[in-house]
Amino acid sequence: MGHLYYGTSTESIRIPDRLLSHIKVVTTTKLRRSESFTLSWTHVDGTPGRSTLWLQPAIPLRYVFDSAEPESLNATTLKNMADMANSSAGLTVDLTAQIPAAEQNPRPAAVGRRRVLPVAA
Repeated sequence: MGHLYYGTSTESIRIPDRLLSHIKVVTTTKLRRSESFTLSWTHVDGTPGRSTLWLQPAIPLRYVFDSAEPESLNATTLKNMADMANSSAGLTVDLTAQIPAAEQNPRPAAVGRRRVLPVAA
């Protein structure tokens, strides 16, 4: 279970690592373009209700993952999430949903895409 820290709050929003990885990509893409949007979810910790954050470039975000290894991303899920984030309703996520595994034949990495390479000790 990962953690999303919003603004200067020391309280985190608990989100499964796989979902948080997808949220991170969509959010980073939008904010890099200076596009603000909302992120909403229904509470799952026994507390009734739902929450919505207004995400915009001036508000700090921090993503903390339990796993040291990055999650494989599902291109279809990313596209659906990006389309939702681009709508007037914003991005709504289901904290209990299972994201399908990444496609078996992913597209080649884009030119200029940052890659993490092992560092020799």
